[in-house]
Amino acid sequence: MTGSLQDQLVKAGLASEQQLKHTKSKKRKQKRSGTAAPDEAQRKQAQQAAAEKRARDQALNRQRDEEAKRKAEQIALWQLVRDNRIPRADGDRAYNFTDGSALKRLYVSAAQHRDLVDGRLAIVRHDDFYELVPVDIAERLEAAEPTLVLVHNRAEAEDGDDEYADYKVPDDLMW
Repeated sequence: MTGSLQDQLVKAGLASEQQLKHTKSKKRKQKRSGTAAPDEAQRKQAQQAAAEKRARDQALNRQRDEEAKRKAEQIALWQLVRDNRIPRADGDRAYNFTDGSALKRLYVSAAQHRDLVDGRLAIVRHDDFYELVPVDIAERLEAAEPTLVLVHNRAEAEDGDDEYADYKVPDDLMW
């Protein structure tokens, strides 16, 4: 009985030629691909790929953290407006203002109208609605998100050479 064990098994009928070819090709593949120790270039390439993956993961985590922080700030602003809005249920006077290029009208009471004109109240966008808030809340909103504050009248500096300074416009003047 000379020959390999595999040849003897094939002759005895315990294994087929196909199984013999399969095991030989398997051994050749192992010799070609993996049993040898990885060389320095492969190790460096693997380390570089791992470093790139870590950098991508860190960038993705930073982006997710920034998104979560932005959403938390938006919720805080929304709650600030909701908690400090001034009810205007008995509004009988129209206050006109612009939202972008659209002209909007908000009905407020006479006292609220006067406070809006004098700069003690402001109009802010809250979801798809408009709300009246005190000026200190409007300033906080404007610092965080300037597009939310639509009307915030500030006292203008008086010009020394205003020729109509002696003529005061009445507050109750309606156009």
